Order: sequence, then structure tokens, then C-alpha cells
Amino acid sequence: MASSLEHLGTDHVDSYVLHGPASGYGWTDDDAEVWAAMAQEREAGRTRLLGVSNVSPRHLEQMAATGAEAPAFVQNRCFARLGWDRAVRSFCMERKIVYQGFSLLTANPEVLRHPLVAGIAARAKATPAQVVFRFAQAVGILPLTGTSDAEHMKQDLASRDLALSADEVRAIESLVG
Repeated sequence: MASSLEHLGTDHVDSYVLHGPASGYGWTDDDAEVWAAMAQEREAGRTRLLGVSNVSPRHLEQMAATGAEAPAFVQNRCFARLGWDRAVRSFCMERKIVYQGFSLLTANPEVLRHPLVAGIAARAKATPAQVVFRFAQAVGILPLTGTSDAEHMKQDLASRDLALSADEVRAIESLVG
């Protein structure tokens, strides 16, 4: 952490993320050790929030079963064809953990091209990307965007003002997952 803080020119970071626990099959003793070290960094004031990324429901269930502190957020790649990560989102919602979805656009080109999304975008005078981001927000996903394009950033933020009906949200959620 010290090296990262030095390179960033700051005395703390807002969030510290355990990217992909050690095992694809579940939470391990190594993960628990790293998580405890991350908590010490937070207690020392060098970070504010702790999160995990690229986790399955099994990871989260095993983590909880060990008595480990729950993460403040979970960051997962979110594929429509895999149900928009419903099981992890549900786990997070039940425990008041923020679910952050990444690759919402790049992982789901078929959704961006789908006639349903195109129709909603036309009706709302929005882009298909804005429809996907608004859908994500409607189902409890905090969308993470990786754009560095100023216009795309403005469009992404404008998605918050887009109105989707409950029927449209259900239709998008069931498109391919």
C-alpha cells in the first residue's frame, strides 16, 4: 500500500479491492489473510472502503461463513447471457453490499444491438448505452464505466434521468439471460 500511495501522491485511497480471490472455487485461508491485511490498512486510515471483485456466490457465502467483515462493495463483470449476475446481486442486496457492474457495454454487445433496446432508446431520445446503464441502476447495479471520452461520460451520467417502465426493465433483464 505504501508504494501505491507514494506513486499516487496521496495519503489514502477511497477504496481497496481484492481482485479475484486466490481460488476459482471458493474463499481460501490466503484470501482471509489478505482481507485481514486490507482491513488493517483501513484501520490505519490508508483506505476508506474494502471491496472484492470477480467473485461468485460461493466466494461470498464462504467469506461470510468465516465471520469475515462483509465487503462494502462487490465489483463483477456483468453478462446478460449469464442473467446479469443475479445470484451475486441478490446476495449483495440482502446484505446491503453495493453491487458494482463493469463491462456492462463491452460484455453485452448483443443487448446494445437488440431491437427492444433500440426501440427504448428511440422513444427516450437516448443511446442504447444509456438504456443499459439506466436498466442496471433499476435492478440495483451501480454501473462502472471505463470511458475516458468526455462526451461518453456526459451521456453515461445522463442515464440517471432516463425513465424506464417496470415492464421495460423486466424485458431487458430477460433478453438473453
